[in-house]
Amino acid sequence: MAFERVFTGTPWEPRVGYCRAVKAGSHIYVSGCAPVAEGGGVFAPGDAYAQARRCLEIAMAALAELGGSAADVVRTRMFVTDIARWQEYGRAHGEVFAEHPPATSMVEVKGLIDPAMLIEIEVDAYIAVLAFPP
Repeated sequence: MAFERVFTGTPWEPRVGYCRAVKAGSHIYVSGCAPVAEGGGVFAPGDAYAQARRCLEIAMAALAELGGSAADVVRTRMFVTDIARWQEYGRAHGEVFAEHPPATSMVEVKGLIDPAMLIEIEVDAYIAVLAFPP
């Protein structure tokens, strides 16, 4: 089976040993996407909704690069630092996946890599491979 990988070019990918997303056959796995601003730093500090939207924007871009879309997403995992703000995170998630809701989890964690980050999101997708008769 051939693998396709998407890299964002961040300095921590080679240091940690990961890529943004991997396509293995019909499956696409998007690494945890944190709310990183264009050019670095944390996007929208303190704004749970905006950070969730940014995480999903990053994830959807990686998915698109491998031929997928929100309609192909089968599971998401949201890691949040304050579960009491679930409605803010959930509103962003619901907007992106309104037409094709995936299975999902929202789990409160002690912290993320930067204390200003409120959420990180992982995405798994499945793209049906069309088989053509010989």
